[in-house]
Amino acid sequence: MKQAAPRLVWPGIWILSLLWMLPAKAVELPDFTKLFEENNSAVVNISTTQKVKRRMPMMPHGRGQMPEIPKDSPFGELFRHFFGEEGPLEEFDTQSLGSGFIISSDGYVLTNNHVVQDADQIIVKLPDRRELEAKVVGSDDLSDTALLKIKADNLPVVKIAKSSDLKVGQWVLAIGSPFGFDHSATAGIISALGRSLPNESYVPYIQTDVAINPGNSGGPLINMNGEVIGVNAQIYSRTGGFMGLSFAIPIDVAMDVVDQLKTKGKVVRGWLGILIQDVTRELAESFNLGTPNGALVAKVLPDGPAAKSGIQVGDVILSFNNHPVHGSADLPPLVGRTRVGTEAEIKVLRQGKSITLKVRIGELPAEAKEKLKLSRGEPETGSEDRLGVQVADITAEQREQLGIAHGVLVQDVKSGPAKEAGVRAGDIIVTINNVQVDSVAQFSALVSKLPTGKWIPLLVQRRDGALFLALRIPEGKSKGE
Repeated sequence: MKQAAPRLVWPGIWILSLLWMLPAKAVELPDFTKLFEENNSAVVNISTTQKVKRRMPMMPHGRGQMPEIPKDSPFGELFRHFFGEEGPLEEFDTQSLGSGFIISSDGYVLTNNHVVQDADQIIVKLPDRRELEAKVVGSDDLSDTALLKIKADNLPVVKIAKSSDLKVGQWVLAIGSPFGFDHSATAGIISALGRSLPNESYVPYIQTDVAINPGNSGGPLINMNGEVIGVNAQIYSRTGGFMGLSFAIPIDVAMDVVDQLKTKGKVVRGWLGILIQDVTRELAESFNLGTPNGALVAKVLPDGPAAKSGIQVGDVILSFNNHPVHGSADLPPLVGRTRVGTEAEIKVLRQGKSITLKVRIGELPAEAKEKLKLSRGEPETGSEDRLGVQVADITAEQREQLGIAHGVLVQDVKSGPAKEAGVRAGDIIVTINNVQVDSVAQFSALVSKLPTGKWIPLLVQRRDGALFLALRIPEGKSKGE
């Protein structure tokens, strides 16, 4: 009788059996208990009082005072119609809450500028329930940072980290007083680094998913080593409450402000004297760039550091002191933290060629933004149907007010390539396809020679700044149309 062949058992079954026999190991999440205990005593609650004046509505004689009606209330106009206008000015105290943390044992407290701005009285509440009045040593609106001083000694302090060591995905802890609930702890991860927010050019924000709400402002953001890496400052929200996006000022930026406020009483920032914008895909193609990278120079202010160093409109800044500039948001923090009077090396791309320039950094003026206004005149007008715009020559008075020597004024924009590019009535077209525009007649001649199906750079002056737009005339639209 033939002996049966032995059966082969698939090795994977044995492996699975062994795995089933092993005890299940849970994924460990970080424990923030120790971090909170080490830092909680250095976090403070800040309450402010501000006196405001407003008019109270008045009832007819003999009926007392009408209750306060919200401005947007549908009954507001009805009450005013029957009971008259508002009464005399009356003074009220308004209060707000925020957070802060102690950075020195002799009573220096760091917080946000918007927490204490315009406050008549600032009270710092310590964890041991002491309430001390604070004075503002100095504040900086551009970085939203304020330094306070309270009269106390031997206070617990936080440990300061380096913002440059941060990585996306790190666990972080926030401590503060959301809605007045003292010493509340929330945790999350770093979502992104170097974020630029609207109208916040000089702070490369740390983005997190840590729950931050009103009252958290000014509190510390802490890493897993128990060190402060940022100052919680803002949230992005459509409801007014937390929606998963919160932003903190890097501690390196905040401490630089603190040092300047202590030593100089003010904050001095570096300045180039240029207006910049992002390089879009369309603009990159119009400037013959391989990728949309760098900061595009839209305007060079006269007699500024950039003008003296040879930087030109249309240059794309790729690096500053060997730090890469990936977008326009990267440049202001780099320049702002550079010591005034020092020489910086800037690499630019100009007409497809890489150029390295030396520029001596100036000091950011108190009023860095230009205020541009158009005056009326009787210029020569013309229509450019190929783009869908009505343009006019600029008077000598307008040139002087705007501080420009060239350009034509856009009076009307109809459907067409100009409107699709973003041209608006009131814009001044300064250059088209990198050629400066001197008159309506010349502008029409330049437009008639523009190629179709290709992105063309268009530089416009718009109120308080200059802006490059990407313009393209569709294929099939002839030059004579």
